[in-house]
Amino acid sequence: MSDALYVRFQGTVRSPRGHFPGVFALANGLARAGQLSDEEHRFWRAGNDWFNANFANPSEVDPSVYDPELNPGAVAWFKAASLELIARVDGYLKILAPHEVACERIESSDPGKIIYEDLDQVVVIPWAHDGAEPLE
Repeated sequence: MSDALYVRFQGTVRSPRGHFPGVFALANGLARAGQLSDEEHRFWRAGNDWFNANFANPSEVDPSVYDPELNPGAVAWFKAASLELIARVDGYLKILAPHEVACERIESSDPGKIIYEDLDQVVVIPWAHDGAEPLE
């Protein structure tokens, strides 16, 4: 592991909101579109259930955290020390790859202004965000 404090897995294409969607949003999009095989769907459902049971959902704690007007460009990052959670992302990457959904791992010690934090993650507004498209 590098000296980075935070890790994010995100797509390489900006969403209509102007940010790079995270790995969960990408997998959820495939599932909603009915594009997952039965095996992929079983993994996705079990994985999401595990994360929901073991990992706080920032928008349930603070419904405004992803509000585009209050927190433009807000995105979540794992804390680098949350190794078990980060390791579980591999299965999601294995779902995305055959569907040709590019996803990259990025690391940072200072990804932006922290607007939410718990033991495992932060949600930030990227520093370079000035009302235009967020830069990451």
